[in-house]
Amino acid sequence: MASVDLSVSGLASGFDWKTVVTQLAQAERSPETGWLANQTKLNQQSSVYNSINSYLNNVQAYAKTLMDPTLYEARSVSSSAATVATATASAGALTGAYNFNITQLATTASLNGVSGISQSLDPGNDPGAITVGAAGFATAVTAGSFTVNGAQVTIATTDSLQSVFDKIAAATGNAVTASYASGTDTIKLASATTGNKIVLGSATDTSNFLQVAKLYNNNSDTVSSTGALGRVNTAATLSAANLKTAVTDGGGGAGAFTVNGVTVNYNASKDSVQDVLDRINESGAGVNAQYDVSNNRFLVSNKATGDVGIALQDVTGNFLAATGLGSGTLTHGKNLLYSINSGPSLVSQSNTIDGTSSGINGLSVTALTTGAANFGVSTDTSAITTAVQNFVNAYNTVQGYITTQSASTTDSSGKVTAGTLTGDQGVAELAASLRTNVLSSVSVTGLSQTFSNLAALGVKSSGYSNTVTLDTATLASALTTNLSDVKKLFSDSTSGLAARVNTYMDKTVGEDGTIASHRAALTTQSDNIDKQIASLEKQITADAAFWTSEFQAMETASSKSNQTLTYLTQSISNGTL
Repeated sequence: MASVDLSVSGLASGFDWKTVVTQLAQAERSPETGWLANQTKLNQQSSVYNSINSYLNNVQAYAKTLMDPTLYEARSVSSSAATVATATASAGALTGAYNFNITQLATTASLNGVSGISQSLDPGNDPGAITVGAAGFATAVTAGSFTVNGAQVTIATTDSLQSVFDKIAAATGNAVTASYASGTDTIKLASATTGNKIVLGSATDTSNFLQVAKLYNNNSDTVSSTGALGRVNTAATLSAANLKTAVTDGGGGAGAFTVNGVTVNYNASKDSVQDVLDRINESGAGVNAQYDVSNNRFLVSNKATGDVGIALQDVTGNFLAATGLGSGTLTHGKNLLYSINSGPSLVSQSNTIDGTSSGINGLSVTALTTGAANFGVSTDTSAITTAVQNFVNAYNTVQGYITTQSASTTDSSGKVTAGTLTGDQGVAELAASLRTNVLSSVSVTGLSQTFSNLAALGVKSSGYSNTVTLDTATLASALTTNLSDVKKLFSDSTSGLAARVNTYMDKTVGEDGTIASHRAALTTQSDNIDKQIASLEKQITADAAFWTSEFQAMETASSKSNQTLTYLTQSISNGTL
């Protein structure tokens, strides 16, 4: 007899038992629909409570702002002459009117090094021995052409200074000759014919030689450099920087000097002039050092203003002596001179006057020029107003959200849909206790009964909801006339309203607060539903396997019966029985 595939439903019996198994499993699974609906609601409630928690955190944050005593000590400053001086006032500064008369601004002191500190442009007085590209000009010469008496003179940076002189003579047909004077360190152009004026430059010049050599038209037959040409090469190493006196470091690169007691080290064969200047400026000496290329000297100036000196001393080597700073001249800085309310003359080393100089603690005045400026220091109530408004808004936000999530809605057909938290006694109690903590009176020592709650600040209950309104005019009046009471209402650390709200919030939204506990309970319920479903699915799988085995047994029996029937029928037909 042929074998039968028993996995095919009804092959032997003609009965679709697989569909029956599926339907039986679905029927057994029917409780899950309710469980999942309940789980969805639990998760929605948890999400809503999470939002409530966030809104309450905002309420607590603004309560903490109102609890800070410094909020009520903020000051604002008005000025009658902002172009003369500006002012700021820190928390707690004395209020009042102050007339400042600035008679002298503070300036910085500077130490001016000796002028002419570099070697001349041609120390050997041999113009043929130096190239214009490597010469000690203040600015590097660029290749190109320049114009003398309408004739173009084309030069390269590799040309010697004498070669340039020769090209000038050749281009002008010897009408103009050039020479170098070592005594004055200048270049001179002279007309071959007395009275013939020299005309320099044109719009098409491409070389800057005339400008670098300080040669400018003077409406005469001779033109000389307007000043000495040699300059210090700040990019070169100290030992090759073109200084009249070579810099030494005492050997081994261990040069050192002090600026205002701060040691600056250098290596004459490795450090450039600019390296050392940068080192001075970045040190804690409180000065700025620079090379004054226009006057061929070094300058050191204080970063801070006032009549204070600058102390320099070579320690190892001769950097200060070689740069002319060691024998420089101090230009004294000036102190700020001023008076307050027509009083005696006062002194400040800085153009910013603080309480150390003026005696007015918390008031800082920055002088911009000389003249009179009146300042009015008063309590800055804008920050307090903003803090109260933020607190009220945060309170209304959470109460409005709770109301929305707790309410039921009815559509046009009359169908009523419950809110996520409709009937939730916990959230109803939360809204009520929040209202009590925010709106009820407090008992603070020294606080008048009138200002024992928010009503005195213009906060009014709507009467039909948990939200409130704020009358800003009433708040402004309270801050103007009763600031001390407003401060006591909020900032008393033990009995004040903000402290009470903060304590309530710790118990509500804290790590172990009531909302965290409630959400944990909702999560547990949701997890339990997952476990119920998993358990039921396990049972359904076992039942389906049992039902399948039973129906397969039925198929086996039916198959055997069918085969026997077929055999008998065939035997009778063949006459074998």
